[in-house]
Amino acid sequence: MESNRVPQDNISTLANHKKAIYATSGTGAYGIVASSGWEVEEEVTRQALKELERLSNEAYHKVLSGEVSPLYFHMYDQRMDLQVLAQATGIFKWRLKRHFKPQVFAELSQKLLERHASALGLSVEGLCRLPKRGKSGA
Repeated sequence: MESNRVPQDNISTLANHKKAIYATSGTGAYGIVASSGWEVEEEVTRQALKELERLSNEAYHKVLSGEVSPLYFHMYDQRMDLQVLAQATGIFKWRLKRHFKPQVFAELSQKLLERHASALGLSVEGLCRLPKRGKSGA
């Protein structure tokens, strides 16, 4: 992309910040140009956030029904998925899936709980319970 064609749509998802985009100058040299975003990028970001919110709400109800542990909810609530949580904790995905089982989660060591809590930006107490929500679940 040429530097004079870098999108400058001032999208709200960047919150008045700029991001670096590589573009070519008139001489063909690559350089960094500040961009305030692109409308299409904003729409995709909003769709992704809406999907994460849906997954978080679904996970909340699964925890309430006893299908999964609170870890499953907190993963989605912190805008993570299994891959991201595995990378953040340094725990294999197959082990994390086991930790989603309420019986297994209840038996986790304090050290593992602290590892999960740290990766999610929570206290151990916060990790082990659900936040209060209204009747709608949102």
